[in-house]
Amino acid sequence: MDYDSGVEARSDGAIAAWLAVLERRHLADRTLPEVRRALQALSGWYVERRGARGELSRDAPFAGAGKRAAYALFYGPLHLLTVGRIVDALGATEPPPRAIFDLGCGTGAAAAAWALAIPGAPPRIAGVDENAWAVEEARLTWRTLGLDARARRGSLVAERLPGAGAAIVLAYAVNELRPDERDRLLDRLLDAGARGARILVVEPLARRVTPWWDGWVEAFRGTGGRADTWRFPIDLPEPVRTLDRAAGLDHRELTARSLYARGR
Repeated sequence: MDYDSGVEARSDGAIAAWLAVLERRHLADRTLPEVRRALQALSGWYVERRGARGELSRDAPFAGAGKRAAYALFYGPLHLLTVGRIVDALGATEPPPRAIFDLGCGTGAAAAAWALAIPGAPPRIAGVDENAWAVEEARLTWRTLGLDARARRGSLVAERLPGAGAAIVLAYAVNELRPDERDRLLDRLLDAGARGARILVVEPLARRVTPWWDGWVEAFRGTGGRADTWRFPIDLPEPVRTLDRAAGLDHRELTARSLYARGR
């Protein structure tokens, strides 16, 4: 694979092994065309519902075996590759965090990307998600990638957040909360940042998907943080490329926007 990202180059073998495990796990009792159709439905649902409401149920992408397989085989790897590029570009591995806390961990891709980007021994990971299937999938991701990690069910807005020396990542999770939940979460993140935690928030690029974004940008910049928009050319690995082409999605670049507070 022709990778430009440091994390991908360092973790090429581990990522390939993880993708192979995902193929065996999620294609064992369903065909690729079935997963392709589920991915098309899931992708269309994201665009339509997020564009219309600005929020969506956390469980909705995981409703049904086909959608779960499509999410795990496609969006999980896509998120890992995207967050890995962002972490590299931000220089967010220096100094290495002692632990990574993944809020709304989904399949565990975001914390894995950050941990794999760190030279030497990766930090411990703790992940929380409200969905039981996502928690199990995150455990598989981290175990397959050789990471010291624990995942459990819990609320994104009720968790006790770490302070100095730790990193907190929320990837593609904040938009799925209600406005009042987002407000409470922002206050708690700013408090964690004030106590020294490093914080990374990643969301899709389209502004209609994140109508709350400008307020969060102002809050992060007010504490010395930064906001960025990213476009990274990508040669997707198999089987992600196969699904991408089959579903007519044509990802030639990874795109996202991020908020980052460096902490201490």
